[in-house]
Amino acid sequence: MLEEKVAEQITTIDDLVSGMKVAGKVTGTELYGAFVDIGVEHNGMIHISRLSRQRVNKVTDKVNIGDEVAVWIVDVDPQAHRIGLTMVAPPDVSWDELADGQILTGKVVRMEKYGAFVDIGAERPGLLHVREMGKGYIRHPSDIVKDGEEIEVRIVKVDPQKRQIDLTMNLNMSIRELREEEEEEEPFLSPMEIAFRDAQKGTQRRKRPNDHRKIKRNQRELEDIFQRTLNQR
Repeated sequence: MLEEKVAEQITTIDDLVSGMKVAGKVTGTELYGAFVDIGVEHNGMIHISRLSRQRVNKVTDKVNIGDEVAVWIVDVDPQAHRIGLTMVAPPDVSWDELADGQILTGKVVRMEKYGAFVDIGAERPGLLHVREMGKGYIRHPSDIVKDGEEIEVRIVKVDPQKRQIDLTMNLNMSIRELREEEEEEEPFLSPMEIAFRDAQKGTQRRKRPNDHRKIKRNQRELEDIFQRTLNQR
């Protein structure tokens, strides 16, 4: 687990360290973020993308002038008098602490038709693909897990560079066996690839009736031409 650095006595920007937790008061808001007084000579800034783990459409939906907030130092540039802040708490588990084969307890935080995303305390949730939920056909992830449910999962693969964590509910098979089983199954498609495939199928379905009508129309035209030719004779 990451050790949280809590600031007790801060007087200047030079006292700030990345990862440090400090208390502050919101002094201003803009479309792109909020400014916070954390007790040093310059205010820090929380970008709108760092106000919450979820998407924030409007800064004032999360903070307003005068609000007291807990923030973490992201980066400090004393020469430019710039202090980057975030309201998103650092992860409990760093990427270095994650390893293939680990068994962890996580919470289902989002579900899609291809699987569920599970918060295991890392920077981002891991993906529990529907095929990793059990044997046999599973119509939808909600048949096995529920949103908000705590479940035990095992890490199949972790990729720090891509920020991806693949999970399974199969706690008995070895990682080698799981990977061999995956190779025998259909290749995993990303959410974007799934959407693209579905869009292609939809386009093909829309085209078929038109193509059928076009063939019928061409047949009628040929029959008309043939009939006129016979009449002329």
